[in-house]
Amino acid sequence: MPSLRRPTSASILVYLLFLFLSVFLRPTLADGVTPEEAKQLRDEVREMFYHAFNGYMDHAFPLDELKPQSCGGEDSLGGYALTLIDALDTLALLGDRDHFAASVEWISKNLQFDINKTVSVFETTIRILGGLLSAHLIASDYATGMKIPTYDNQLLNLAEDLGRRLLPAFDTPSGIPFGSVNLRHGVDEHESKITSTAGGGTLTLEFGVLSRLTNDPIFEQVTKNAVRGLWAQRSKLNLVGAHINVFTGEWTQKDAGIGTSIDSFYEYLLKAYLLFGDEEYLYIFQEAYAAAMQYLYNDPWYVEVNMDSAAVVWPLFNSLQAFWPGLQVLAGDIDPAIRTHTAFFSVWKRYGFTPEGFNLATFSVQHGQRSYPLRPELMESTYWLYKATRDPKYLDAGRDMVASLQYSARCACGYCHIADVEFHKQEDHMESFFLAETVKYLWLLFDLAVGPDNLVDNGPYKYIFSTEGHLLPATPEISLVQEHCSYFGAYCNTSNIRQDVLGVATNPRDNLYGRVGTALPSDSRYSDSSPVSGFIKGICPGLTHGQKFGISYISPGHRAHEDDSRNQGEQINAESHSIVIVQSQNSDYSPSENKNYHEKLVEPQERKQTSDPPKI
Repeated sequence: MPSLRRPTSASILVYLLFLFLSVFLRPTLADGVTPEEAKQLRDEVREMFYHAFNGYMDHAFPLDELKPQSCGGEDSLGGYALTLIDALDTLALLGDRDHFAASVEWISKNLQFDINKTVSVFETTIRILGGLLSAHLIASDYATGMKIPTYDNQLLNLAEDLGRRLLPAFDTPSGIPFGSVNLRHGVDEHESKITSTAGGGTLTLEFGVLSRLTNDPIFEQVTKNAVRGLWAQRSKLNLVGAHINVFTGEWTQKDAGIGTSIDSFYEYLLKAYLLFGDEEYLYIFQEAYAAAMQYLYNDPWYVEVNMDSAAVVWPLFNSLQAFWPGLQVLAGDIDPAIRTHTAFFSVWKRYGFTPEGFNLATFSVQHGQRSYPLRPELMESTYWLYKATRDPKYLDAGRDMVASLQYSARCACGYCHIADVEFHKQEDHMESFFLAETVKYLWLLFDLAVGPDNLVDNGPYKYIFSTEGHLLPATPEISLVQEHCSYFGAYCNTSNIRQDVLGVATNPRDNLYGRVGTALPSDSRYSDSSPVSGFIKGICPGLTHGQKFGISYISPGHRAHEDDSRNQGEQINAESHSIVIVQSQNSDYSPSENKNYHEKLVEPQERKQTSDPPKI
């Protein structure tokens, strides 16, 4: 009998490598999605939307969200038909004029916000305010192909009323808003003074659009001040923490990352620039992005570090990080986006879903973070990477995502949360963002593969997606609200000669709207911003950042020289630990001013005209 040889270290390494390749790189071996299959997948995703939407309308409406397993409903945010509002622009994107019009009509007649409820400022802004604004911009514009003839700005009026009810949250010494506000009574005296960075810094798109549509600068001003307040408290490494005291400006959690509690702060810096053309947002984004890539990026993963020392505190893939490759596409940094998406998707392939937390040290699901609540972030990045590269592997990834959702998450009346990604145990809840984002990005992915015929890819405007997936168009009313040196067709105050900067994105390093330029050399940390050539085609030559925006970043040690720095436009101390923002007195710039759906949605209102108005 021959003796058994002990395995050598080399053979063990070969086996482990084979195991790794078989588990994590299987997508590269998948059969490609054919054009006909892409069409079938697009139609399947459309059916997924209506399975969940019909389930909500039949069993949960007008409550906030669907309980898809028990076919019931629940009020989870404010009790104002959250899922219907969140799904409005998806209905429009799918070309469903009848259901879109009937839904807008019901909301116009029944929704009101004079209610004694304390709500999340962040969630109410991105889901309700964003949903109302997006639907208004679609319903009021013939160019979208979805204009409702009888529509008369009802959704915009509701959005303005809601925005004003959220304003008391911004009455803090730092300008960073409270996390919650009562829609009738304002901020409670016992309200927590601690909020997340994302909660305070992810409001600029919705409030900025509201200002530009109502001609009232207050909404845009308060959210811009919130971003400035957060950025003023950054560490000397240009990192921000996860939670902050809105009164003192002190960080109560100093873990810096791109996931939970911080994620969309980065997202809205770039998107606010793309939508509004305000280079102050781009300037901050470039600094913040460069720091994230230097201290958080552990190719291809991202970790959480202490914001002051950059010491790793949490080697974790957080499912909310999955938006990052999509943001990198918009920023023009494609190569790391591709590698990171491959890593993130390998986790999906391993479990069929991405858990809320995946430990990078043990390469296993993080204890207590085993669920998948139907999050859209990986779908979002898959769509953007396919749009940028047309690499068919992203269609393969989308097909796998559809298969997982259909096989393990589909339930009687909608799609269920997955309580445990290893055992695919279902939970009786469906977040509104499943209809606002998850199926929207999957449908856009396959429609793009077939040959796009939709509002986003073939419509009259370039659209920015909010963090909730709502469509915000770069119309002249929104993006060119005032004369500004960066706006296309505008002129500098000091000259009537416009400097055109040509440069359509012609290589993968350019973003889909034009080159942003995020790869800053070490000696150019405060360099001038690059122009974006889709929305914006001119710049004022010779102006510093401080002259353009009327602000200076001055360290406490240089406050004695404040007058000199005002004359020079700005003075920056890159190594200062505590940086304050002051208004430059010589700047000309001011912030921007500041079953049957007809029966289901319409007839109940007609029957109730003689009764008390419904409570929403």
